[in-house]
Amino acid sequence: MRLGKIYRNYIRNNLFIKVIFVFAIIVNVTIITLSYLLSNLLSANVVGGELNNQKQAMDRVNRYVEQKYDWLQDTVQEIYRNGVLASNISYFLTHPYKDYVKYMLDQNYEGGSTTDILNYFSGRMESDPDIQNVILYSSGMQSMYVFESQGQRKLYDTNATYSYIPEIMAMGGSGASTPNIWIRKTIDQWNPQLYAMGSQLNDKNSLQNIGRLLVYFDAGMASRALEQERREMKGTILVLTPDGQVLMDSSNRYYGETFPYMEQIQSLREVETLDEPSYISSLTQNKAGFTVVGIMPIREAAQAYAGLQKMIVLVSAACIAVAVVIPSLVIVSIARRTNKIVLFMKKVEGGNLTARLHDPREDELGQISRSFNEMLDELNRRIDREYKSEIRLKQTELSALQAKVNPHFLYNTLEVIRMRAMSHGAEDVGEMIYSLAALFRNSIRSNPECSLREELEMCRLYLELFRIRYKDKFSYSIEYDKELANVTIFKMLLQPVVENYIVHGLDPERRDNRLTIEVFGSGGYIRATMRDNGKGIEPGRLERLLRELETPEVREGESFGLRSVNDRLKLMFGQDYGVNVESEPGQGTTVTVSWPASGEGAKSSDV
Repeated sequence: MRLGKIYRNYIRNNLFIKVIFVFAIIVNVTIITLSYLLSNLLSANVVGGELNNQKQAMDRVNRYVEQKYDWLQDTVQEIYRNGVLASNISYFLTHPYKDYVKYMLDQNYEGGSTTDILNYFSGRMESDPDIQNVILYSSGMQSMYVFESQGQRKLYDTNATYSYIPEIMAMGGSGASTPNIWIRKTIDQWNPQLYAMGSQLNDKNSLQNIGRLLVYFDAGMASRALEQERREMKGTILVLTPDGQVLMDSSNRYYGETFPYMEQIQSLREVETLDEPSYISSLTQNKAGFTVVGIMPIREAAQAYAGLQKMIVLVSAACIAVAVVIPSLVIVSIARRTNKIVLFMKKVEGGNLTARLHDPREDELGQISRSFNEMLDELNRRIDREYKSEIRLKQTELSALQAKVNPHFLYNTLEVIRMRAMSHGAEDVGEMIYSLAALFRNSIRSNPECSLREELEMCRLYLELFRIRYKDKFSYSIEYDKELANVTIFKMLLQPVVENYIVHGLDPERRDNRLTIEVFGSGGYIRATMRDNGKGIEPGRLERLLRELETPEVREGESFGLRSVNDRLKLMFGQDYGVNVESEPGQGTTVTVSWPASGEGAKSSDV
């Protein structure tokens, strides 16, 4: 209710408030829409940039792990290419350690090559700081020779009767994996951030498997290298085996356990729900058998463009404020000046012709104000010069006529005025006076009857007055059967209907007002039909009018002329005759008057 009152008091009848309101809606919708689209575009670019940074980091991690795999493969190939190394490692893996020491002493004594396989692996280990352990496993001896990063070397017996290591080594592949728990226990290596690269070792001559080379790399080195990048990387990078073992985790969250979202990682969708909705990207390395996975939660990606969105919101709010407030101030200023003009016009409408507008500006409103002031000045001059003197003259003439006016004197005076107007070229005034004089002369005739021709002539004279009065805004036509011209009817039978149209149907604002009068006889009846294209009659009012036409009493007031004609016809000729009215709002009205064409009542037949 309160909103409705505010609308009625301040908006409905206030053009400028409507303009401001509509303008504000358009500006807000436009700026908000553009800001929303811009925010989505820039946010997508920021997210794309973050995902691209993550993919570049994934490429670096992939190359890093590949390099470790290639290091292992290069080491094995170098051993096979070097005959001495191949012979030494075959002897080392197929004989007890004491025999290998004796074998190396004999080689040195005989002057042969002194390339010790143990020293070779120590040197290879020192070449890569990421290596934590190098393990040489002998499948025949069921023993492990372990090189540690601190330079220590240890030999472990892994007999199958009390260890699962022989079975583990026999099942090991050539790809990347996590360190086995039994091997960890045996060598007492509990660093959680390790991954293993392994390769089978075969005898160069017999090609039989004689052992396995296993290298443990520090996965934390890759994570620390990523942290040292100049650009902060969002999200997490994982290196996973096909069965979900975690080789590397930049978040340090999943070490020592199986990654729980392998099914989501293997899907082709860009966004999957892990702990939370996240962007997923992966890079598979088939040679080493690992997959590099990038995970970026949508929440973290949103943090990257949160500041950008705030800036867009602030800029949009500032644009809205500027685009709405400044034009509103201008419109309010124009509204104040316009309201002054409206109030001034109301004063003039109330009769205050001395009021004046004071607006020194040179724009359109200032010109209106000055033009209105000039119009009032001219109006006051005309009133003083013409209307006041004319009123005094009329008052004098009226006083002179009041004592001696009679119908014949008035008719003769109108004729003199008409001739005077014609002699001065005011033909339209002369025509109007002529029509008025003829109407007046007809009205004072004592005979209550006239011919149809005379009645239609009176209607024509009456309509001619208003045609001249409204110039090109009104037209009429009269058609009738010439054989009915001398039929005697009641005087003033059709003219009240014509007057009723002039009073109620003619719209001075329109330029196409038209009235058509047709009088024809048919089937023993004479019917006069008067059609107009006026405003029409509302259904409720038409129903009330038709009901009043059936009322026998003649009352003063609205539709008195129609009721008078209808009552006279019914009284003279019976209930089958009279007046009928048909009308539709906005379509016009049709009035039909009917009376008998012959018989005793024919002399009073109507239009």
